[in-house]
Amino acid sequence: MATANAPFTRRVLLPGLEQQTTPSLSKDKVALILGGVVGMVFFIVAALNVVGALYLPVRPGESGGWNTGLDYITFGLLASLLPYGIIRNGQLEKIEKIEDRLPDFLRDVAEAGRFGMTLPDAIVSASKGRYGLLTDEIKKMASQLEWGVPVATALHLFEERVPTPLVQRVVSIIVRANEAGGNVADVLTMVARNASDASLADKARRVTMLTYVTVIYISYGVFLVTILILSAQFLPAMIQAGQSVSSSALGGASSSVALQFQLVPQLFLAFFVAVIAHAVGDGVMAGVLHKTRIAEGFIHAGAMLALGWVLMRYFVPQF
Repeated sequence: MATANAPFTRRVLLPGLEQQTTPSLSKDKVALILGGVVGMVFFIVAALNVVGALYLPVRPGESGGWNTGLDYITFGLLASLLPYGIIRNGQLEKIEKIEDRLPDFLRDVAEAGRFGMTLPDAIVSASKGRYGLLTDEIKKMASQLEWGVPVATALHLFEERVPTPLVQRVVSIIVRANEAGGNVADVLTMVARNASDASLADKARRVTMLTYVTVIYISYGVFLVTILILSAQFLPAMIQAGQSVSSSALGGASSSVALQFQLVPQLFLAFFVAVIAHAVGDGVMAGVLHKTRIAEGFIHAGAMLALGWVLMRYFVPQF
């Protein structure tokens, strides 16, 4: 069985192995790079459609131009935001689940330590419990201790496999307390209580912020409905009134009123741009408010952007 105060030893690699191993990109970084490349392609296609160098309309029968350009800008934003947001948010959710169960493991280790067990024995004893996603990593650490790996080494290897901020902080505290020869059980109890309190406070904050996220979605929905009503009721009436005034002027009737109904298509484009800007801005804000994550904000932004695009292209009348 391993001793409690064994010194920490780093793993020694074979000569030349450091030069042969290269750090690989994580899934979220790969998604960010590929999404950026695909998004850039869509942005280039959008620019070519706007200037008339390319005719590739999304809706059949359109003549290209700004409507098609905004379609491809929307697709580019979706490609840039959604893949990274989904993958990175999944990684952060996994880290959150691990950190939620870490206080339970620390309390079990502390209880075992109060019965006179050394720290390695207490970890091996506590590893028989169930801690969700953390269970397999704890069992690996217990197996290493049973094979005689020093406790500090096993803890640092556990930290490398589960590199979350809370795990790194906890491992550092436990290693220092064990090397100092103090009452590790009391230290573990305090760390577990602190981690549990921080988790509860974060969950309470999220419940409070969920109200603001709901308000953001409601305000965005009201904005879309307002555009739909304006486009279905007000703008057609404006075009009809402008055409009537123009017909009266051509017929010889004098009129001091001039309605620039020819600018209505530009109003539609302004609405479209506003929908895109609000979707990205409101979505990122919702994610940051709820869980302080830009990655989650990208998911909200993608959902809002997709909803706004479908409404503008298939429900709002085209002018």
